[in-house]
Amino acid sequence: MLALASLAQMPVNAQEGKETTAQTADPSFAAPTAPLNPEQVASVPLRQALTDWPQLARYRADNAALPPPAAGERRVVFYGDSITDGWGRVDGTVFFPGKPYVNRGISGQTTAQMLVRFRQDVIDLKPAAVVILAGTNDIAGNTGPATLAMIEDNLRSMAELARVNGIRVVLASVLPVSDYPWQPGLHPAGKVRELNAWLRGYARDTGAIYLDYHGAMSNAEGGMDASLAEDGVHPTPAGYALMAPLAQRAIDEALAGGTGGKSPAK
Repeated sequence: MLALASLAQMPVNAQEGKETTAQTADPSFAAPTAPLNPEQVASVPLRQALTDWPQLARYRADNAALPPPAAGERRVVFYGDSITDGWGRVDGTVFFPGKPYVNRGISGQTTAQMLVRFRQDVIDLKPAAVVILAGTNDIAGNTGPATLAMIEDNLRSMAELARVNGIRVVLASVLPVSDYPWQPGLHPAGKVRELNAWLRGYARDTGAIYLDYHGAMSNAEGGMDASLAEDGVHPTPAGYALMAPLAQRAIDEALAGGTGGKSPAK
């Protein structure tokens, strides 16, 4: 099982669990203008970020080994960042035992990275539904500054790709957060609420299912209590236990063809 510390939202090398400190220190890291010095070239996390920015290699072998859904099986892909990545991999957590659900979270990822790998890590797995949980790392600036409009565009594109491939969409709210331990002082609670309002409206207008984690987990400061997330970002086992039935109800509604009482937008 992975320790919670290895699943921090900070950009990491997914296979080695090492923090990419150069990226968090310099927002222009993804497109350096100066030659790399020998120490940078020797940095495995930095080299990985430059050569496989969306981390397509993370699940490539797992995807190849995953058989197609069996007859009658309704596979669901959970797609996201470290909050998804840690589900069932952090000590004390379980990931929907007995269900044909597949975890394709990658710690530290933003919606831009997730959009690039959406085909191989979602569409090609032939799921009946996808649960998309993303956006908090964009607000934190993990891959550089991102406006809410940029985040919305990436989420919209993922949802459109899913729909055109016959995959039902569950759009999860961004979890509450009042501060990022690796990027303090951003005061993200307001942006999180604004993004969630857009997600709710977009889900309503397109026939997707909106999965509201935020309403069940938020405290008075717009963050999470330590019982649900010790570091204010990553759920504890109790946090995941609270999220699980909410996710299951949203999946059940999506697979039943529910549209939240609205017809999909044309």
